[in-house]
Amino acid sequence: MFTNPPPEECRALLKKVRNIAVVGLSPNPGRPSYFVSKTMQGFGFNIIPVRPATVEVLGQKAYPSLSDVPVPIDLVNVFRAAEFLDVIVDECIALKIPALWIQEGIVNEIAALRAREAGMTVVMDRCIYKDYVSLCS
Repeated sequence: MFTNPPPEECRALLKKVRNIAVVGLSPNPGRPSYFVSKTMQGFGFNIIPVRPATVEVLGQKAYPSLSDVPVPIDLVNVFRAAEFLDVIVDECIALKIPALWIQEGIVNEIAALRAREAGMTVVMDRCIYKDYVSLCS
């Protein structure tokens, strides 16, 4: 059974990452992915949109996949339905991404456990923005 890291480990993770690739970042300001990413960008994180058929979000070039991102990714933040997590985890493992944050309301224990077994720090069913505010500010 999957369990999230303790709060102190989540705090340490959030304090050390800079480049956050956001899979499923919507260009629509009314979507949670946009609000969360814009707020995290305001906290100083480099937000890298990963969304096929999108050119730019939040003033940043968007990439069709994680493997297309030209800079090192410290953490992948996922705003996609649970059934897409297996493919996302496969790509994270192949790219040796160190951390995966699966947003609040998204649960796929098998994918999360597989990512953790591959050496990634994994947080699931938690909002990165809410946790950043409660743990780091």
